[in-house]
Amino acid sequence: MSANTKSFSPSSNKPALAVADWIKCGLSVDVVSFDPATEEQVKRAHSPAYVDGIMRCELPNGFGNRSREVADSLPYTVGSMVAAATHALEHGGIACSPSSGFHHARYAEAGDYCTFNGLMVAALEVMAQKPGARIAIVDFDMHYGDGTDDIRKRLGLQKSICHIRAGLEVDEGMGRYFMSSMTDMLLSTRDYFGRAPDLVLYQAGADQHIKDPLGGLLTTAEMKRRDEYVLQSYARWGVPVAFNLAGGYQTDEAGTIEPVLKLHRQTMEEATRAQGFYRQ
Repeated sequence: MSANTKSFSPSSNKPALAVADWIKCGLSVDVVSFDPATEEQVKRAHSPAYVDGIMRCELPNGFGNRSREVADSLPYTVGSMVAAATHALEHGGIACSPSSGFHHARYAEAGDYCTFNGLMVAALEVMAQKPGARIAIVDFDMHYGDGTDDIRKRLGLQKSICHIRAGLEVDEGMGRYFMSSMTDMLLSTRDYFGRAPDLVLYQAGADQHIKDPLGGLLTTAEMKRRDEYVLQSYARWGVPVAFNLAGGYQTDEAGTIEPVLKLHRQTMEEATRAQGFYRQ
C-alpha cells in the first residue's frame, strides 16, 4: 500500500507507518491480508480511459507525477478500503483501512494527493454484493470531498449513497460549531434514507487538528471526542463502520509524522472501545 512520492503529503507512506505504530503500542487490532482491487472494481467508479491512463503511467496521479511506484500501490490502497467495507458489512462491527488519498479523486481526474476514490469503489462493491444497500459516507477530513460528490452525481447515486462532510472553512469558533453539530450530522445519515444505513464509510481525517498546516479546527481532546462520538453512535445503532485515515500533514522537529500517527492511534483506540458496544 505504501509508496515514496517525496511530496508534501505523507499519505503515500502512512499505511505502513500507522500499522507499525499500532502494533508497537500494543493496540488490540487484527492485521489481515486482502486482495488488491481489480480493474473492474475501480472502473465502476471511474472512467475506464482514466483508469487505464493512470495504471499505464500516461496520466498524472494525485501527486502530480507519473510514478510507477504510485501506480503499483493503488490497487492495494483501494483494495484495502474495499476489504474493510465488505468485512464490516459481512461480520458487523468496525474495520479499518489504513489508507488515505481518496476523496478528491473525481470520475476522470486526480487531485490533491488523491488518484482513485476508494470510498466510492468500496461503496459500489458493497452495492454489487448487496443490491439495494444504502451507504453513508461520513467525511470528517478537513477538506471537502469534491471527488466523492462528482462521482455520486455523475453516476446518479444520490439515492443510494449519502455524503456527510465537514469541509469547513477555518474561522474563529468553527471548532465549537463542528462539535455541536455532530449529532445532527450523524442523525441525518438515518433521515436521508428513512432508516439506518447498511454501512458507514468514515474518513477520520487527522488534518482537522488545530496544529495541522492544512487544518486548524479541533484540539487533540476534541479529536478524541469526535471519534468516540462517531464510532460509538453507529455501534449503538448497530450499523457497521469501515474507516480510513484520510488527511494529516503535521510533522515534528525531527521532520517525522509522529503527531499525525498519534492522532490515528487515538482513532484506533476509540474504535477498539466502540467495538464492544455492538455486543450490548
